[in-house]
Amino acid sequence: MSAVLGELLTLLLMAFALGMDAFSVGLGMGMYKLRLRRIFNIGITIGIFHVWMPLVGMIIGKFISEKFGLIATYIGGLLLIFLGIQLIWSSLKKEKGTVITPVGFGLLIFALSVSLDSMSVGLTLGIYGARTVMTILCFGIVATVLTWAGLLVGRKVQGLLGSYSEALGGSILLAFGLKLLLPI
Repeated sequence: MSAVLGELLTLLLMAFALGMDAFSVGLGMGMYKLRLRRIFNIGITIGIFHVWMPLVGMIIGKFISEKFGLIATYIGGLLLIFLGIQLIWSSLKKEKGTVITPVGFGLLIFALSVSLDSMSVGLTLGIYGARTVMTILCFGIVATVLTWAGLLVGRKVQGLLGSYSEALGGSILLAFGLKLLLPI
């Protein structure tokens, strides 16, 4: 039972790290003064993408793991480190702002852009052998809630946490990548 709880806590922490991207972008989009119904729809869409993208990644990751074993684990660790560094780097960039409006095709582009990293993490988790249903539920629910939170906070606060939340998410992914490469 403690192994399952440990895996759940790890997955929730990873889901939080991945969802911080949607949260920080949601902060910016929340400044558009969106209606609550639109905020609800955006959160659900982001959540669905955070279910499907890691699922695709996990399927590919399990296939790679069966074919390449330990090498695949190291590749997964390097991938997490790369994603973590990328999130931290993007949080340090000065030019921020979104030109995509969260409606129709723009919403799909937005959802895809904030969930691509979850596909890569799903690939790593598939290599590592994580529980699929637990993973996609954690990722989907956390991404949905963080998106809603970002959009709602963005309505109230004008960009106070944006880059810091992305840097926090990147740090968490970086730590998990190092953990995979340097098992303690």
